[in-house]
Amino acid sequence: QVQLVESGGGLVQAGGSLRLSCAAPGFTLDGYAIGWFRQAPGKEREGVSCISSSTGSTYYADSVKGRFTISRDNAKSTVYLQMNSLKPEDTAVYYCAANLMRSMCYPSVTPNIYEYDYWGQGTQVTVSS
Repeated sequence: QVQLVESGGGLVQAGGSLRLSCAAPGFTLDGYAIGWFRQAPGKEREGVSCISSSTGSTYYADSVKGRFTISRDNAKSTVYLQMNSLKPEDTAVYYCAANLMRSMCYPSVTPNIYEYDYWGQGTQVTVSS
């Protein structure tokens, strides 16, 4: 069983920044694609970003391109999501997830939630206007 633990959420004013972390205690994330998803009240969960295991290939939703940056430290088994220039519409619960069947993310391929096997509990991000 893989346990993913998100942290770093909170309340921030529009234009501010947050850095989310996704850790996997006792499990190595090396070899697996890791995705960040978010779900706002009344909306479906959507793919925000994902990062390949070792090639550096990433995906960003159009809504966050140029503002969010995903990175990973395989030695620490941790994936990060740096979120800058936050907007009220970024308000959501953010989840990280591991895809144990794939190691790659592609810039033009939206992460499919059904392909991700393990999920964290989520961390709330609230952006005030």
